[in-house]
Amino acid sequence: MSHALTRRQILHLATASAAAFGLSACGGGDAGGGAAGADGESGQITVWSWTTAAEALRGVVPSFERDNPGIKVDVQDLGNPAIWDKITVGLASAGKGLADVLHIGVDYLPGYLEKFPQGLADLSRLGADRHKDAFADGLWPTVLGKDGAVRALPWEVNPLGLFYRHDYFEKADVDPASLTSWDDLIAAGPEVRAATGAQLLGLDKPGTTQDMDFFQNLMQLQGAFYFDGEGRVTLASEEAIQALTVIKRLDDAGLLADTAGQGTWKRLVGQGKLATAPYPAWAVEYLATKFPAQSGKWRVMRPPAAVPGGGRSAIVNSTYLTVSATSKRRKAAWRFVEYALTKPAEINRMFASGGVFPALTSAYADPRFSAPHPFYGGQRVLSSFVDSLGAGAGATHFTGDYSRALKLASDAQSQVLVKGADPAQALKEAAKQLAQQTGRQQAA
Repeated sequence: MSHALTRRQILHLATASAAAFGLSACGGGDAGGGAAGADGESGQITVWSWTTAAEALRGVVPSFERDNPGIKVDVQDLGNPAIWDKITVGLASAGKGLADVLHIGVDYLPGYLEKFPQGLADLSRLGADRHKDAFADGLWPTVLGKDGAVRALPWEVNPLGLFYRHDYFEKADVDPASLTSWDDLIAAGPEVRAATGAQLLGLDKPGTTQDMDFFQNLMQLQGAFYFDGEGRVTLASEEAIQALTVIKRLDDAGLLADTAGQGTWKRLVGQGKLATAPYPAWAVEYLATKFPAQSGKWRVMRPPAAVPGGGRSAIVNSTYLTVSATSKRRKAAWRFVEYALTKPAEINRMFASGGVFPALTSAYADPRFSAPHPFYGGQRVLSSFVDSLGAGAGATHFTGDYSRALKLASDAQSQVLVKGADPAQALKEAAKQLAQQTGRQQAA
């Protein structure tokens, strides 16, 4: 799945960059409002974000400034991955130079809360707890620090779906509704390939990029990840082994294309050589924009379960807005965060401009979430993702050691796909190394 760079792969690269700075400090401001910061309610606040998300936030500024006289907002697009380096360095420097409001991905937020527990403002004392039930299930645990205080609010959520070539499945006489697990897809794959010449999906087999989204998705569908809620290593869990076994079975059956190399995934999709794309909600407009000639040929379904009869919903990534503990205008900054993320009209304005699928559940009452999409043959594709969120999904525990886990898992996957290693043995060795490198215990 290595088209150019996906948003997830960009975050992966940035994680490695941040690791080079060493998330080792444990300071960064006083959560309760110490000398480094202040609770100013007016003046100019600065917001750090990136690309389309930054542009979406700028769209909120006019109405916010109208409704909050005395506060001016400067939204700055730092670019991705440059933003992660700046935030990491700022937190490691006790908050020096940080913006008032920070846009942070789920890849980073848990690590920041672990390594810099006082670096982000305590939003509970500003009233954030009243919004606990306003967002999609599975996101709230991520915003809580070890002290139980809210340190951020959810903005973007990306529920998983399976995009598929409707015309290919129709030509192969395969009913997508019958494909409830990856066992079903592996069984149907040869029929699709025989009828169309397409393989099911693509993956960077040698690991030239850390192409681990699909592996992670299969774990998340089982309610698992590299770490559990106590921070223990679960890379050798039954769920992880099942995930890598599914990938091996796809490869053994000749259903997995190798997408190593810049732009290979995009080229294969453009040539019609891939029948599915297991991607989250942000890909709705991505596919429509990048492959307009294939309009009407794609559809979306709930992701097949990793195990027969298993769960078919997962939140694969999310982003958040937070306030620096060293901000001199914490109340003003919080007011902007709350305004942007808890008002359906504002969150949907940002969704319309930047495609950032909102975490705020009240936003889904907007007609756009039930509207037919022409690229998908008139299917109400956004409704399928809203329904997936309604099925519930557990929190994903990234921790501050995600980049280490990602590298070791990627190596294990490549060993299986390139060298024929046994999934269980490859993951057992990877989990052992992860525990040694991080000082974490392995889960039983």
